[in-house]
Amino acid sequence: TYNTTTIVKYTTDILKKKIEDLKELEALIREAEKEVEDLKEEIKKEMTAQNTEEMNVGRYIVRWTVVETDRFDSTAFKQKHPDIYDMYIKQTISRRFSING
Repeated sequence: TYNTTTIVKYTTDILKKKIEDLKELEALIREAEKEVEDLKEEIKKEMTAQNTEEMNVGRYIVRWTVVETDRFDSTAFKQKHPDIYDMYIKQTISRRFSING
């Protein structure tokens, strides 16, 4: 028969294994993301060396182009117009998942 202590230990062991698996997969993802960024940087260096924003490489077209974007500066707006800024603040509620250790 199972008592409460046995069930809690079993549940804890299962959760511990899931957390360890999660941490291992997150580490693999970080490593893969770094490799992706390193490869992108190598391609960008070659494009810079060839002074081009577009390259045909086999069946691939690689583009590294300048993009100009307008963004709203909420910090400056808040400093100059705090009363108006406060009228348009929308509070949201979310939940954060984290594992420490």
